[in-house]
Amino acid sequence: MGTDQASQAPAISPPTIRERTGSISTDEIVSVLKGEITALHVKQAFSTQIAEEITANFVDSPGLRERKDGVSGQYVGASHYRKDAASYFAESETARPHVDALFGNLVDPVRALFDALKRELHKQGTELRLARSAHGQANVCRALSWSDGGTYALQPHDDVAQVLCAGSDYELSAVAINTVAALNFYPSMAEEGGNLRLWYHKPLVTDRKSQGVETTGYPYSAAYLEDVPCREFQLEVGDIALIDGGFVHGVTRQPRNGKRRLVLNSFFGFARPDLVLWWT
Repeated sequence: MGTDQASQAPAISPPTIRERTGSISTDEIVSVLKGEITALHVKQAFSTQIAEEITANFVDSPGLRERKDGVSGQYVGASHYRKDAASYFAESETARPHVDALFGNLVDPVRALFDALKRELHKQGTELRLARSAHGQANVCRALSWSDGGTYALQPHDDVAQVLCAGSDYELSAVAINTVAALNFYPSMAEEGGNLRLWYHKPLVTDRKSQGVETTGYPYSAAYLEDVPCREFQLEVGDIALIDGGFVHGVTRQPRNGKRRLVLNSFFGFARPDLVLWWT
């Protein structure tokens, strides 16, 4: 960590939060993309039967891997975190059959949302597509089960640093100057803990430097966040959460045994006024 991490108090950025029950709307998604809504929590947004089958497919997937990038967890899919574009897109291509197999013959709720948003943005003269390169293209989501055994199952972090510092060979780097939206579907939740915690702080480059997380945004120390107010979302199977990933957020501690917490995760945001990119 930086030696000056406690020298300046983090700036407080009061969020705009919406919580409700039902299906997610494309208008709300666009509002998050435009920075008008900070966090959206939609309860009972997709079928629990579909959720159970996705979870079973994840557990039995031949593509299930342990993360080896300093963030504890198991996953199916690909992550751009701490990878160059060639490695990420090659991994995305290899993982695609395993990601598709998570849904089997089910109606894929992530793809359904992607397609609905694509149609809506097209009406506004904006293209929505998967990020790509000469090495391949991104998948529509990845499946993750966090397993850090400390205070948090996933430590406090922001999603902008890893996009901002992704490198010039990534077209998605352009999204970092706008809102990096993080989309989460929850097919399985632990009996206790595993909630999404959002701190009212949107770090700048200087804040990340003070914490020694300039290129990764991970993790922010407990001391740094001690006096920052936060909001905790009580998640259940079938919920969807969509947040401005520039705000510091994390996952609260959960039991080592019992039901696993599983999330289907994607990122997306404006690369240009007429282009929204989607990736994992």
